[in-house]
Amino acid sequence: MPKQTTRATNEPAAGPAADPTAGVAELSYEQARDELVTVVARLESGAESLEESLALWERGEALATRCQQWLDGARERLAAARGEGAAGGPTVTTDDGTGRDA
Repeated sequence: MPKQTTRATNEPAAGPAADPTAGVAELSYEQARDELVTVVARLESGAESLEESLALWERGEALATRCQQWLDGARERLAAARGEGAAGGPTVTTDDGTGRDA
């Protein structure tokens, strides 16, 4: 008889038809981080089948990528607020009115 588990709504469904990346793009940083913690704990427990573990791994990769996107966006916003260019240094306005990194 197959093992049956109860899943929270933020955890991926098992099975070959399930998309482990479904809905990740809509998650906030906190939601993605919290679900990633859950995924890692489930993987570390070793209680999942190989197929479930692979789906969890894929979900975890997608969640980690989403968290990194949020962090990169926050870093860019902070740099813009500080008036820094892409290289992290201050942006200097040239005579023609365009900006360049100092």
